Amino acid sequence: MAESFLLSRVLLRFRSGSRSLLSNLSAVALDSDGNLWVGSDELSQIDDQELNTLDRLSVLKCCEYGNHEPFPLHEILKIDDSLGEIDIEGLDYADSYLWLTGSHSTKRKKPKGKSLEKDIQRLTKVQPDPNRYLIARIPVVEGQLHQSCPDPKQPDRQLTAACLKQKKQGNHLMKALHHDDHLADYVANRLPGKENGFDVEGIAVRQNRLFLGLRGPVLRGWAILLELELEDADVDTLALKPLESSEQRYRKHFLQLDGLGIRDICFYGDDLLILAGPTMDLTGTQRLYCWRDALHRLNETVCELESNSLECVFELPYSSSGDKAEGIALFPCLGEANALLVLYDSPNSSRRVDQDSVYGDVFRLPF
Repeated sequence: MAESFLLSRVLLRFRSGSRSLLSNLSAVALDSDGNLWVGSDELSQIDDQELNTLDRLSVLKCCEYGNHEPFPLHEILKIDDSLGEIDIEGLDYADSYLWLTGSHSTKRKKPKGKSLEKDIQRLTKVQPDPNRYLIARIPVVEGQLHQSCPDPKQPDRQLTAACLKQKKQGNHLMKALHHDDHLADYVANRLPGKENGFDVEGIAVRQNRLFLGLRGPVLRGWAILLELELEDADVDTLALKPLESSEQRYRKHFLQLDGLGIRDICFYGDDLLILAGPTMDLTGTQRLYCWRDALHRLNETVCELESNSLECVFELPYSSSGDKAEGIALFPCLGEANALLVLYDSPNSSRRVDQDSVYGDVFRLPF
């Protein structure tokens, strides 16, 4: 049971007026200076403006973070906040860069609960947000985000913010997937992410090799992990690089996760930790899986639980009223080097210390 792995809780203290942010936490990463970076799947309210932000928290004391500082992304990347939310669903820190991904999903308008007739009509409207098709890297030095700066570890190396080349209502990855045997119909038909449509939730990075976990679609119980490699195409633009000696621009890995979709991923050495949960907009089973030695199994297309490489580590506590596990990051805690921080979307009231503070969980990893 998950309770036997629960090690501690971490308190996150946000600045006043952050109630909406801490209700929509969807991604987390820890940088080399010990700062905690979080992303939200909604716009943040800053000085009466709705902006896409990344938010930094620094250590106050053991298991407590604060000094919250939001970083508006339009100041660093080519983002137009008027075009909607990025819907940040994945963060990772690697080699002095903070990497992030939007969901790449479409959305169906939500019922407002005022008029049944109007609500049913709203359900006919599916729309893409251009900002959701974002895969980007941003230099992080001493807890600050930069457009460009020298690498403090290698002074002759220049760190630059950059995005995967974008197209109208998409990017080069989505263009490539329009011809995919498994995913083309989901991409072309714009099925919403929360209805088993195409939905990226999780990014893990090793050098310029990226892994994207898909919440959906789940195909007859099989979840999908995309592997791609990026290269600099211009000063602020990244391009898909052919994988190894082939002309293939991405690789698919099919993981048997008992019908669950991928909600976040992170590397643990050469292993890949996979947070999994329901594909639909509901609460349900949440589990942590481990793909053993993933970095050396990249030629494997299919990975089953019956194999020696994929295992279920534990189940997270279930709640019918919230606590949707959305973000994971390695997090040394209380003398345990092998520990994992989990943050939750729609946190239960028991996690809410006040309007601007919330608890995350730290679980011990049994290996």
